[in-house]
Amino acid sequence: MISFDIFGDGKKKCVTMSFDDGHVYDRKLVEVFNKYGIKGTFHLNSKQFGNKPVSTGRARLPKDEVKELYKGHEISCHGTVHYTLTHLPLQNMAFDTLEDRRNLEEICGYAVRGMSYPNGDYDSRTIEVLRACGIEYCRTIKSNGSVWLPDDFLEWHPTCHYSKALDIAKNFIVHKGSGRMLYIWGHGFEIEEGKYDWDYVEELCKTLAEYKEDIWFATNIEIVDFVNAQRNLKITVDNKTVYNPSAIDVWVRVDGEPLCIKAGETVHV
Repeated sequence: MISFDIFGDGKKKCVTMSFDDGHVYDRKLVEVFNKYGIKGTFHLNSKQFGNKPVSTGRARLPKDEVKELYKGHEISCHGTVHYTLTHLPLQNMAFDTLEDRRNLEEICGYAVRGMSYPNGDYDSRTIEVLRACGIEYCRTIKSNGSVWLPDDFLEWHPTCHYSKALDIAKNFIVHKGSGRMLYIWGHGFEIEEGKYDWDYVEELCKTLAEYKEDIWFATNIEIVDFVNAQRNLKITVDNKTVYNPSAIDVWVRVDGEPLCIKAGETVHV
């Protein structure tokens, strides 16, 4: 029997991190992630770079720092200036999304295909507009405690906020089940200003990294691409032949054993 309870590199579990807004505190966050081999997705407001609002004093990263800082991670949309999308007419919702994509793509040099909902608000109209604008996933702020993949990546609920993550992570890594994904989200300024500070984040990342033999650390879009490629495998009725039409290597289990099916390859199992 072929099953999909396995992730990239043949790992049994998956962890992804997602942080919003692009404040200067992301410098330290990326440093911690890089130290422990954690992958992050950073949802940015492309017309806010270099800003420092008087009301909060939270400075945004300068534009010329963005590409280098997030190298090895993922740059993703969050609205040009953080408009609540449900408050916009449909054409403005589409325009702002495409403008954010365009601005970020000019910086990073690759197709930006993901997003997180500004202020967390969305509805069925928003989902369809984002889909039409080439957005392939969008993270909500509805932490639901789940370690399973979403039904629709455009309504992707995280497992938990970073401030609740350490105990959940400890349970996640010792659970023997496979095919599970831990999705942690937050904001850099919350770490800088909050009770659950940088020591807490470092302990969280260190705890997860100690189990790297079992965990695939991935960005949001890497998970989307892998899962879509896995689900698009062409499998004969008798489970004996598998064709991978995608451009990436895909892992599955065959009678409980991991198997890599390379991009464009047909295998007989």
